[in-house]
Order: sequence, then C-alpha cells, then structure tokens
Amino acid sequence: MMAKIVKGSYFKGVVDYILDKSKGTQVVAYNGLFMENKETIAMSFNMQSQMNSKVSKPVGHIALSFSKGDETHLTNRVMTDIALEYMERMGIRDTQFFIARHFDKEHPHVHIAFNRIDNNGNTISDRHERFRSTRICKELTLKYGLHMSEGKENVKRNRLKEPDMTKYELYDILKREVGRCGNWNVLVANLQRQGVEVSFKHKGQTNEVQGVVFTKNGYHFNGSKVDRRFSYSKIDAALQRNRYNERMGITAKVHEVAMPSAPSGTALGELFNGSLGLLNGNGSSFNAADAEANQEMAEILRRKKKAKRRRGMRL
Repeated sequence: MMAKIVKGSYFKGVVDYILDKSKGTQVVAYNGLFMENKETIAMSFNMQSQMNSKVSKPVGHIALSFSKGDETHLTNRVMTDIALEYMERMGIRDTQFFIARHFDKEHPHVHIAFNRIDNNGNTISDRHERFRSTRICKELTLKYGLHMSEGKENVKRNRLKEPDMTKYELYDILKREVGRCGNWNVLVANLQRQGVEVSFKHKGQTNEVQGVVFTKNGYHFNGSKVDRRFSYSKIDAALQRNRYNERMGITAKVHEVAMPSAPSGTALGELFNGSLGLLNGNGSSFNAADAEANQEMAEILRRKKKAKRRRGMRL
C-alpha cells in the first residue's frame, strides 16, 4: 500500500479528474457534499473553504495504491475501510470528503478528495504528512495482510507522469553514481554529464552544508524527497565509505607490489588528491582523514626506500 499526497487550489479540477467516467469510477463513500453531479460537489467544497480564506491550497487529494496481488480480496468495502482508517490516522476528520475507486490501471487504487478546511473552519494540519503517511501505510499493510512494497526498482516507469517520471529517473542515476563515487567532485561531474544539476543548501550565512537539491528536466528535488538515502548527510556518509574502501584497497596493493613498481610519494599524493578529495571551495570542507592517509602512505614508501638503500650498501 502506497499513498501519493497532492494539495491544490481548485476543487473543480480534482473533482473532474476523480469522477472521470473513462476511469470506470465508482464512488464508495462520501460525507458533507451535495453529490448530485460534479458541479454541486465542487460548489459544496468551495462554500466550506471560504470559512478560512487564508489557506491558499484548501484542496486535499490522496491516491492510495495497492499491489495487484491483493486484487482478489480488495472489494470496494475493504478498500473503503482502509481509506477511512487511513484518513482517521492522518487526522483528516470532521470535514467534507468523497472516496472513489478507479479501474483504469492494473493495480487496485482509490482516490480521496477532501476539504483541508474542516466543518468548523479550522485547517487540517499537513505537518510531517509524508512521514506520517509512510508510517501509516506500513501499519495498515500489516494489519490488513497486504503485500509489502518491493521498492522503487519495481515501479513501472513507462506508466509514470511528470514530475514522477523524472524523479524515478533521478533515483536510478543517484543509486548508480553514489554507489561508485568517492567524493562530491566526481559525483557532481558524473551527474552533470547525465543532465543533473546539483546545488547545496547552507546553514544561514555560513559554509556549513545542510542539504542538497537535484535539478533535472526543469524539476527540482531535495535529495531526501528522491529517497531518504539521498539526503545530503547520507550521501556524504556513503562517499566517505567509498573513500575508505578505496583507500584500504590501495593500502593492500602497496604492501603486495614489489618496490621497483611502487609509485613515488609525490605520485601517490597526486593519486589521493585527484580521486579522494572532497568538494573544493564550492562546497564541503577538506576531509582530515584523507590528509592523514596521504601522510601514512608517503611514510610507508619512504621507509621501504630507505630499507632498500641500506640493503644495497651492505652488498
């Protein structure tokens, strides 16, 4: 079970979309609305939203999608119960709404349209709504014995619309590049070659980086919105792990290779500076662990050269 949350300004648009007859629509539940036709439904929503004109986006629209494997036991009644419980747990209560099931896709799904201005003129909070929604979806999936989502990799990309199509394309690119890059410089360069621009959010007027934003096809996404593993802090940690693994691999090779073919201290230093450094003045700070590793490698080579010279003198 997954939820997609959208907010808007015009009820007519969401009513027309959900009640489109070409989607095989079936209204399964409603409350507080004149359901004679699409015009009276939109009018009902609009009248109540005027109780709090300060809210620029009073339209609430949530699509609940389920696995095709659950289709046999997801009757209208069961889907209605799940949708109503989802709304209650999300704090969407004491307000106008209707729930409709669509049959235009191979997987079962329902749409919820609701007024973010409740019956008393109060605003239904959207604070941390995506985080809460993810948790609630998992809880309801377990409660009703539904199939667990198998992750973004199995989403059918050809069925997506923008901006989701670009978001999933970006997910694929980041998954590939973050897993093989050793620093932000290389990551940013690789992303740019694939049409992805990278910008950083800083704390106040300081140089401390707090977030990262990716731009592709004109759409902007915070890293954590693409996937939680792609927040700035988690990407930075992944790059550090990649550098550590690379450094350990280089260290092992230095111990195994015969001295005549070993690189000089200067060459090794250039190797580390070229492949393991963090962002330059445009971004993050220099990593002290890399500097320490450079010195360690240079000292190992210096000792080996000195030992070789001593053996030559004894001969």
